[in-house]
Amino acid sequence: MQEEKELLEIYGARVHNLKNIDLTFPRNKLVVITGLSGSGKSSLAFDTIYAEGQRRYLESFSAYARQFLGNMERPEVDKINGLSPVISIEQKTTNLNPRSTVGTITEVYDFMRLLFARASEAYSYMSGEKMIKLSDEQIIELIIQKFDGKKIMLLAPLVKARKGHYRELFEQLMQQGYLRVRIDGKLVELKKGLQLDRYKTHDIELLIDRLEISSGIQQRLNESLTLAMKLGKGSVMIIENGKEHENYYSRHLMCPTSGISYDEPQPNTFSFNSPYGACKRCNGLGTITEIDIKSIIPDFSKSIKVGGIVPLGPQKTIGSSSN
Repeated sequence: MQEEKELLEIYGARVHNLKNIDLTFPRNKLVVITGLSGSGKSSLAFDTIYAEGQRRYLESFSAYARQFLGNMERPEVDKINGLSPVISIEQKTTNLNPRSTVGTITEVYDFMRLLFARASEAYSYMSGEKMIKLSDEQIIELIIQKFDGKKIMLLAPLVKARKGHYRELFEQLMQQGYLRVRIDGKLVELKKGLQLDRYKTHDIELLIDRLEISSGIQQRLNESLTLAMKLGKGSVMIIENGKEHENYYSRHLMCPTSGISYDEPQPNTFSFNSPYGACKRCNGLGTITEIDIKSIIPDFSKSIKVGGIVPLGPQKTIGSSSN
């Protein structure tokens, strides 16, 4: 016998054509109600089960909210046990939109997207680590704890894995008075005419300050960090002198190992109807239309003349007609 919590129990349903019926059916299963026209199928599904579920849901609202929604009458039924929050999809002819799902039609998906955007936790796709977000005060505290008594370079990430020669960027930095940049892991002095291979991807960081972490350095560290955050758009890189390991810190969601960062998640990030959340390959449709080349050209050894392209068939010769 199934446990009570796994069953939906209805006792004494008397809505419309229903004649004081009792029934029990399992939860979390696909249940189909069948019968003759006028036998009470809709009365049971919509006017009894759905109406009572909706009434109980509205009763959970505050008195202030309920005054705008009005009161819903209890359906004519003695008791319903095991009833969950319910959704009803109206039986109507919908347009054949391939993007429509049960979630979008019922608008439940709107609430799910909001939940994901506000309550979810981001993880790095590169390292699998949980993304972190720090305030400037926390970043300064971590730097002092980790590099106490050590000499460090404080850099602002400007370019991350992008192609280009960046000649204009280097000239602009020189005009602003900066002396060195770190290009693909190597510290380089800024000079006129400096440019990179435009067809290769590059990482570029601007050297903001070199300093030794000790007592009394906090004000200078704070000023340098503020400048690095401004130029690095909320991110900063710390490298200990004589070592190559890169330490990233950010005001935004950031992977502490790889340094990649994510924008703050928004509801449209989780929408397949939005270009921000849709799959780049299928455009959010979930299916891809592609040509099966093997069906068109099953035998690559055949020429077009003898029917190598199946839809075209063999070459047809046009005979000459005589008068």
